[in-house]
Amino acid sequence: MADGSNEPVLVSLSAPSRRSLTDGLVRAVAPGAARVLDLDTASESEIADFLAEIAHTDGGFVARVGVDQPSSPQPAERALAIIAATAAALCGDDIRTALRSPDIAFLTSLKPPAIEAVRTVLLAIETDEPTELAAGLAILDPR
Repeated sequence: MADGSNEPVLVSLSAPSRRSLTDGLVRAVAPGAARVLDLDTASESEIADFLAEIAHTDGGFVARVGVDQPSSPQPAERALAIIAATAAALCGDDIRTALRSPDIAFLTSLKPPAIEAVRTVLLAIETDEPTELAAGLAILDPR
């Protein structure tokens, strides 16, 4: 307003886009109000049904893997599968196929709006070993 005009200046404020599917995704177990999906006990069919339903609701969910189960098989693979299956549910793709064979190239090519959509549904992945799990998901980090 240096020129003496009293016109307001419009400024657009928006949250920065996430750079990666995994930014802040993995965390230690914490209490919360979100629905929880236990990846260690749910069957493929239960996971697929859950994702088909939650992808079309207003709320998100938290996945848990390797919680109170020190011998949980391949927590990073299970976490990767739930990320892929969540994306598949949102895209209308085959959720079971995504659970069995996550498409890494597809996931790493997602644009910021698609990443934000996935993360709006998949709020977090909780585990007893967040550092190890995050390292196991490094394959999804942008290059």
